[in-house]
Amino acid sequence: MGHQLKTKTTRNIIAAAIAVAVGAVPVAHADIELGQGLSVAGFADMSIYNFNPDGDGEGGGNNITAAGIDQFEMDFMFAGANGISARVDVEYGENFEGSGDTTFVEQAYVTKAFSDQFSVKFGRFLSYSGWEAEEPTGLFQYSGSGYAPYFYGYYQNGVSAYYDGGKFDLMASVVTSAFNPNDRDAEDLGYELGAAITPFEGLTAKAFYIKDEDSDSEIINAWVSYSLNGFTFAGEYNTADYAGGADGDGFLVMGNYAAGKFGITLRYVDFDIKDGLGNSTLKTSSITLSPSYKASDNLLIVAEVRQDNVDVGGPDATSFALEALFTF
Repeated sequence: MGHQLKTKTTRNIIAAAIAVAVGAVPVAHADIELGQGLSVAGFADMSIYNFNPDGDGEGGGNNITAAGIDQFEMDFMFAGANGISARVDVEYGENFEGSGDTTFVEQAYVTKAFSDQFSVKFGRFLSYSGWEAEEPTGLFQYSGSGYAPYFYGYYQNGVSAYYDGGKFDLMASVVTSAFNPNDRDAEDLGYELGAAITPFEGLTAKAFYIKDEDSDSEIINAWVSYSLNGFTFAGEYNTADYAGGADGDGFLVMGNYAAGKFGITLRYVDFDIKDGLGNSTLKTSSITLSPSYKASDNLLIVAEVRQDNVDVGGPDATSFALEALFTF
């Protein structure tokens, strides 16, 4: 996902395989009222995981087992007069540089709603692109696909407009960088255009075009989902051109079923990143099975087993995870 060609591009497939994420059966957000127009919500994400690379494969390494708090976040929302609102997300977790756990401002933006259909926001905000959410509260399983740094936009500084037409939406952003939230240089800009259609209840399709002058990258991301009677099916396709003639493409297909307190997700991911000579620098696929249990309105338990088959860029690996996601 446009999630980061940016600083997170430095994360390899092994990091992606053990990255934190979450669940299938939705948990509740309280939106606790702090005062007139001011509310707060958030989550705490905790997990234990085991990452077991194939020592006989390319770059085979040691078995890794780890446990702890992956992320804690508090989101402050303010609803003012005349269509003005604001949001600030404060997170404790791995920062944008991936250099360790710290407390930092993840998002901070102000929105002006000119009508029920049209609004503009400015500040630091997350890209609209990508099927898989950046936060664990929006995922159907524990781990992310692993290809977000190559095909999604990420947190961005700039201005964005959104038109909600009911069954047809449009969105456009002009930002300092599509992939680097720490980039404040407005000389080389990034652009994101998106469209969404919802022709009938349960079916949604979205497509995005991202152009980033600073990294000389162009990305197309498109996905479709359909939900009915507890089932959710999704498919996503990505293609990209990077600096120096490098390019990439990838896709995922996913199915989830949720009923009562239980849910289960099956996902397949495949992607290939090539250099300017057409040689693959990262070529991998993975299959993930992730059951979940809604212990309460605010607590979701997620388990996962994942197999990564890496042709280029690392060893094959099997990973296991058990996660507790508490929302408030």
